Amino acid sequence: MPKNKEIVLIIHNVRSALNVGSMFRTADGVGVSKIYVCGYSPTPDHPKVAKTSLGAEKTVPWEQHRQTWRLLEKLRASSFQLLALEQAKKSKNIFKLKALSPKPLALLVGNEVRGLSQQILKYCDAVVDIPMYGKKESLNVSVAAGIALYALKNSS
Repeated sequence: MPKNKEIVLIIHNVRSALNVGSMFRTADGVGVSKIYVCGYSPTPDHPKVAKTSLGAEKTVPWEQHRQTWRLLEKLRASSFQLLALEQAKKSKNIFKLKALSPKPLALLVGNEVRGLSQQILKYCDAVVDIPMYGKKESLNVSVAAGIALYALKNSS
């Protein structure tokens, strides 16, 4: 994938304002073109989001959407390839992805505890995960989003 390929980030039902702010900061560093804050995720008007993002909420365009599924339908109609970051039976190792389409990418991340529901995953073209080698089974959502965004930006 060319390093200038468009990537957007969709934050679905993430509870922590600190996690959302951290994702804004990372998204700025990666060059994400837009962030969609969905469901009950706090927006940049929340003081903790603004504090943690260190101004990235002013440099990365964002929109709020209450109904994530409607946004996913809209992005698909705009020719985005929709990737969900989730541990699931059919998820693919993000570091071994091959043949990504030339379409712009949308990376969807979900709730810190429950992740993404099967209902939301049905809207996605693929489900990707980050392999875990230690005793813990998952990463913090903002850490995982950062790893995934850089992996997608630098994949060929």
